[in-house]
Amino acid sequence: MAIALLAGSFALSAVLTACVKKGAVRAGFVSRPASDRYHQNIIPLGGGIAIVATLVAVVFAAIVVVKYLVVPGHFGWLAERATIDPADFLARIDELLVILLSIVVLFVLGLWDDKKHLGPFFKLGVQFAVAFVAAAFAEIRVELFIESRILASVLSAFWIVLIINAFNFLDNMDGASAGIAVIASSVLFTAAAFSGQILVGGLALVFIGTLLGFLVFNFPPAGIFMGDAGSLVVGFFVALLSLRTTYYHEAQSGQWYPVFMPLVVMAVPLYDFISVTLLRISQGKSPFVGDTQHFSHRLKRHGLTDTQTVMTLYLATLCTGLGATFLSQVDLAGAVLIFVQTILVLSIIAVFETTVKNDKEAG
Repeated sequence: MAIALLAGSFALSAVLTACVKKGAVRAGFVSRPASDRYHQNIIPLGGGIAIVATLVAVVFAAIVVVKYLVVPGHFGWLAERATIDPADFLARIDELLVILLSIVVLFVLGLWDDKKHLGPFFKLGVQFAVAFVAAAFAEIRVELFIESRILASVLSAFWIVLIINAFNFLDNMDGASAGIAVIASSVLFTAAAFSGQILVGGLALVFIGTLLGFLVFNFPPAGIFMGDAGSLVVGFFVALLSLRTTYYHEAQSGQWYPVFMPLVVMAVPLYDFISVTLLRISQGKSPFVGDTQHFSHRLKRHGLTDTQTVMTLYLATLCTGLGATFLSQVDLAGAVLIFVQTILVLSIIAVFETTVKNDKEAG
């Protein structure tokens, strides 16, 4: 079943991306070279359409199959092979529908921004509204050590918006945002599998397959971009997986530090987001105005190709992500070593930032 989810999502995403790519060119929905963009060619937009269509189609199809085929007694073997409890799945349909609605709203917001370039505060307002609704009504929130549902929802909304914008910022080079999301989601899938979370694991597989299908056309040299319509949804889904995955089992009296797994997994995206934001503010610029000061752009100014640059980002994310997978299996000393390793990886990135500090900035 896991392979079917992954392969089916991959195939549907790849086909839809190919179709959207052709349609975007005919419709003139393209990204043109500009001072705040690194690419020098006209590239079709609309990859986000294929990503969202795949996610919505697969999740909605799963709801229909379980509710109208498995539960009435048809294809019962399917539930057994997938180790799915139909009653538990039905109890979560409302949550899944809220998730789908959140995805659609963010997609529309991003698509609107791709066409009209909306103001940053309007976009942030909509993102916070969507994030809070998802946290409050789809259980996408952290509840560990927090008794108040409202407080947990508010804090979770801030985390969701942070990750949404971190991956939006990462969408500055071919394959960067989607590829790093695949790596982060794969690590989170591993954690969900160890915790026996079938629904979260299934969502992760659908998401990973969807992004891999899109990456067929987005890996350098990219033939299509996801645009904000895709990056906002990608960030939201990564945040969803990070909050719905269980890292700490209090009943088992396990160590508490695995709760920091999402921070370790997302260390590279968060570093890029925070460093670029602080850099823009220090230069008297709006942190929401795009430029070419991201870590990926600085690597390119070292002479790396697009492929070498994005692979460097992947490897850095893998280094932190692989370390994060062991947080639930090590003692305090091991956890400290994993945190130190993460800091060292970010320090390597900082060295690149420093060595090109006096380079001529583009944009």
